[in-house]
Amino acid sequence: MALSAVTTKRVATVEQLPLLPGAAAIVRLPQRAPQLDRLHAMAREAVAIVMPPIIVLSLLLLIWQIAAAGPKATLPTPLKIWQDAKDLIVDPWFVLGPQDIGLGWRVLTSLQRVAIGFGLSAIVGVALGALVGQSQWAMRGLDPIFQVLRTVPPLAWLPISLAAFRDSAPSAIFVIFITAIWPVIINTAVGIRNIPQDYRNVARILRLNQAEFFWRIMVPSAAPYIFTGLRIGIGLSWLAIVAAEMLTGGVGIGFFIWDAWNSSRLSDIVVALVYIGVIGFVLDRLVALVGHFATRGVQAS
Repeated sequence: MALSAVTTKRVATVEQLPLLPGAAAIVRLPQRAPQLDRLHAMAREAVAIVMPPIIVLSLLLLIWQIAAAGPKATLPTPLKIWQDAKDLIVDPWFVLGPQDIGLGWRVLTSLQRVAIGFGLSAIVGVALGALVGQSQWAMRGLDPIFQVLRTVPPLAWLPISLAAFRDSAPSAIFVIFITAIWPVIINTAVGIRNIPQDYRNVARILRLNQAEFFWRIMVPSAAPYIFTGLRIGIGLSWLAIVAAEMLTGGVGIGFFIWDAWNSSRLSDIVVALVYIGVIGFVLDRLVALVGHFATRGVQAS
């Protein structure tokens, strides 16, 4: 015990002695916090995701600038687009008149129509898809009709809708509805038909009625398929509204492109196309995010 105490005392004394000249010192570096390591990992991951698209986009813009800078080029260069349409890019929310408004307001107008048309197609499409997927008689009677109607191009419905509604706004909404409903119906029907038989047996044992079976068995089981159809439908809805607004007019983004073409404002058209692409991407990501939480990350096989 005495020897141990003396040894401990000597060690402590040696650690407290000042270092002699030329003696090597052992420096203990403080350990980095785990939070800092996680932040560094997140930063590296963000850079790995963001940098490749930025590099590719920069190269494409450089190639575009060089290719369109020639005397025989008909398309504007990126620098020319920035000079001509700077107000549309920097300030998309200006209002100078009934038709002289920023692209932000035009996009909102188009999104309102998409929300109504796509919402109706989602409700009706899921209901019809559940009916077709659950009933053999409904599938034999309705599926051939759906397969024929879904091949009709969206703009082919526009004259019929104009004749029926006699107004451009509901006609555009109907075009969105009739365009987006088919993938919702088909994917929902496939999901309903792929419900495991064990789930149906449990529903019989619990004596669930049709409404309970729909909400507690059918919808959760077919949710991955349903949201796959909704993602396809939202993309088709955005495509349809742009095409419909080119013909029906108004203040939407589609009419803006058509009006810019008639006025030979190619720079404005390019900027509007960028807006359309970004908004379409955001809509798809939003539906995918809702589907991820609704299905808890389960993907249809």
